[in-house]
Amino acid sequence: MTPRPAESPLRQAVWSALGTVLDPELDEPITELDFVESWTVSPAGEVTVGLRLPTFFCAPNFSFLMVADAYDAVTAVPGVTRAEVTLADHHASDEINGGVAAHAGFVKSFEGSINGEAAAELDELRHTFLAKAALAGQDRVARPLVDAGRSPDELAGLTLGELAGTEADTEELTRMRTRRRTIGLPAGDDAPLLIHSDGTAVTVEQVPLHLRRARLQRVGIETNGEYCKGLLKIRYETGRTAATAGR
Repeated sequence: MTPRPAESPLRQAVWSALGTVLDPELDEPITELDFVESWTVSPAGEVTVGLRLPTFFCAPNFSFLMVADAYDAVTAVPGVTRAEVTLADHHASDEINGGVAAHAGFVKSFEGSINGEAAAELDELRHTFLAKAALAGQDRVARPLVDAGRSPDELAGLTLGELAGTEADTEELTRMRTRRRTIGLPAGDDAPLLIHSDGTAVTVEQVPLHLRRARLQRVGIETNGEYCKGLLKIRYETGRTAATAGR
């Protein structure tokens, strides 16, 4: 992870804000993925953030979303007077950085693109990946219960409030509730643990197949995350090592 200089309350607040920004596909904070290459906070509250990604050709829509979300998160911090968030080493850096700085939105930023990347704004994309994360979260939360011997009958009848004090009462439960709440799915104490993408409860008969789908979704997200972390390490750490060795 990118080393952080000595902290001040404002620096801590800015870093915490960046920690709320997710890679939409990997469902992990950009701070934990080491996508924050640099960041500074001046005494006057002026913030600059430099982001980086695993490859030169990461999807422009995902990339734009992270830069825009980072800008929004940082500018919402009390005490920040100005913010500049930029993405380096990406084939669409100019369009993304210019669009975020101008508050132009994704479509406007890529207007006239020869590759036609900008088909629509990104709300639907964000919703799609949060829904996938919410499904994967059901596996993370239910897995300890399955391992403890809970039956499909029990799992189908459990509500989120009934998970307090059980094997499933972990940070993953809070995380899943947050993802659900963000996209309008049931997340209160009376909400079923296992639900479909439309918010309806999973029946007893559907539990085995539903859990298999949730597990596949989780494994896919986590595998992709490890792959991207490996690419980032190769791209930057290997490059720095080679440059140092050549001096």
